[in-house]
Amino acid sequence: MARSGARILCVALSLLSAIVPGVASANGKIGTILLAEAGDPPRRNESPANGAVAVVYPDLGEPYRSIFARIIEGIEDGARSAVRSYPIGANAAETAELGSQLKRNGTKVVIALGRQGLKAMSAIDRDIPVVVGAVLAVPETDNRSVTSISLTPDPNLLFARLKGLVPSVRRVTVVYNPQQNDWLIRIAREAARAQGLELVALEARDLASAARLYENAFAVSDSKRDAIWLPQDSTTVDETTILPLALKEAWNRNVAVFSSSFLHVKKGALFALYPNNVELGRTLAAAALGVLANDPRRRGIFPLRDVQMAVNIRTANHIGLSIGYQQQRSFDAIFPEP
Repeated sequence: MARSGARILCVALSLLSAIVPGVASANGKIGTILLAEAGDPPRRNESPANGAVAVVYPDLGEPYRSIFARIIEGIEDGARSAVRSYPIGANAAETAELGSQLKRNGTKVVIALGRQGLKAMSAIDRDIPVVVGAVLAVPETDNRSVTSISLTPDPNLLFARLKGLVPSVRRVTVVYNPQQNDWLIRIAREAARAQGLELVALEARDLASAARLYENAFAVSDSKRDAIWLPQDSTTVDETTILPLALKEAWNRNVAVFSSSFLHVKKGALFALYPNNVELGRTLAAAALGVLANDPRRRGIFPLRDVQMAVNIRTANHIGLSIGYQQQRSFDAIFPEP
């Protein structure tokens, strides 16, 4: 299947999320604006940006450079006008010069990609509104208008795909650190109700607690009605301890485990949703145009809805799911690779 290019990009973006996790500003004055209510992404504005949109992104080597190039491709398409791009490094002098460049070029709104992009914008002219992408989370504060789209897939989409693959599922268990994902679990509770699912959300603030909660969850699980969700959470989904434990228990007990990380599917999770980089760029452009049009937004952080789907067919077969050829063709990535 012609999926290798997309697979390389999404693997790299999964790695990127490890180096651009939640972003705290240097001065604690980064605010956020929710794009729309969960499940209702912003409408794309019909007015051109007229060159007023700029993109600030980390100057990194491959494969990350290609990821940002695809996102910027989508931004340029969505903005329907010239978009200036500014690659930036960690040098403070570059950040100071960036502020001058943005002013000289008449920038009205900036799309900041990744942790370095957001940090750079936190250090310069605070009158320029910012739209943020390619980060997992942005802290909620009150003093700056920042529209943010997380790399974390929308639970509404995750649960809908889960029901599509495992119609018998009735309960989803997730172990999470509230300091990282409290905002996401609030959305997940509503999403679960909409799908007729019971969400069992278990808090863990350290690795040992998370491991115990996973063991207990699997011990009482019913392979026909239970599923385990692995969110993007550095505390509760540790790659060296928790992930192998969860995948081993899932295999032994025939319990569906699904993830917010593409790489977990390759290792044995049933499925995951991951970013469609070009579509993400178009959505970021729509948000930037909304800022230019003074479109009011609610504060918060918006989960990713521009997604693709990866499925592990070997795992599906093992837990008794029958996925036909036509359904497989709807997936964007399949493991093991055919």
